[in-house]
Amino acid sequence: MPGDAGLFGPESVTWRVHADPTMWVAGLRALLLQAVHPAAMAGVLQHSDFRADPWGRLRRTADYVGVVTFGSMEEVERIGRRVRGLHATVRGRDAATGVSYRASDPELLRWVHCCEVESFLTTYQRAGGGLTPGEVDAYYAEQTRAAAVVGLDPALVPASAADMAAYFDRMRPELAVDRRARRVAAYVLRPPMPRWVVLATPARPAWAGVAGLGAALLPRWARRLYRLPALPATDASATAAVRALRLAGSRAPDRYREGPHLRAARARLGLAS
Repeated sequence: MPGDAGLFGPESVTWRVHADPTMWVAGLRALLLQAVHPAAMAGVLQHSDFRADPWGRLRRTADYVGVVTFGSMEEVERIGRRVRGLHATVRGRDAATGVSYRASDPELLRWVHCCEVESFLTTYQRAGGGLTPGEVDAYYAEQTRAAAVVGLDPALVPASAADMAAYFDRMRPELAVDRRARRVAAYVLRPPMPRWVVLATPARPAWAGVAGLGAALLPRWARRLYRLPALPATDASATAAVRALRLAGSRAPDRYREGPHLRAARARLGLAS
C-alpha cells in the first residue's frame, strides 16, 4: 500500500542504524558470533548451502534484513512466512554432541536474533553512530518486532542493553569454537570467488580486510574463543578502522551508499533521500 511505513518507519532508530554503510561489516561480525554456538553451526553445516554458495547466502541474508527493516507490511509478512516455512523443515542431530536440534527452536532463533541485532548496534556505535543510552534501548525494543517475524515471542527477546548483556553472559558457558566454527569462519574470511574476480579486481584483499575487521570487532570473550588477539589495543585499532570505513562510505554517491530496500521505501513514502 502507498504510504505503508512497514515494521519500523523512517523515524525509528532501526532505520537510522540499518541505513548505515557499516552494516556489511556488522553482518560479517554477526556470522562469526553466531558460529560459536555448536547447535547453530550443526544446522548451518548440515542444511545450508553456505559452503557451496556463500555469496548467495550472504545476499539472501542481506535481502531478508533489508525487507524486514524497510519493506511494507505486506512484504514483511510474505518474507516472514517463507522463512518460518523453511525453518519448519530444518531438524537433525548434532553429530559432535548427540543433541537434537530444529531451526524453529526458540532458543536457536533467539541466539541468531541476538547475534544479529547486537552486532548491528555495536558496530554502528563503534563507528561513531552516537546513539544515546535511551536510543540504544529503543533500538533493542524495536527489534523485538523483527523477532516476531521469525516466530519468536517478543516478550522473550532482550529489549534493552542491560537485557542483551545479561543474555550473552548467560549463554557464554554453552559456547565454543570447534572445527565446524573454524570452517564457517574460514568461509567468511576467505570465501570462494570467481576466477575473473580474483584476477581482474582487488576483491580478495578488500574482502579479507572487511571480514577481518568484522572479526576484530567481536567482543573480547568471542575473540578469545577464536584464539584471536583480545587486547585493548586491538579494540582501539578496530574502532578507528570502522570509523574510517564509515566516513568513506558516507561520502559515496547515494546509489552506492543506500541499499535498494531503503531507496524503495523512500519512494513508497514519498521521502527525499
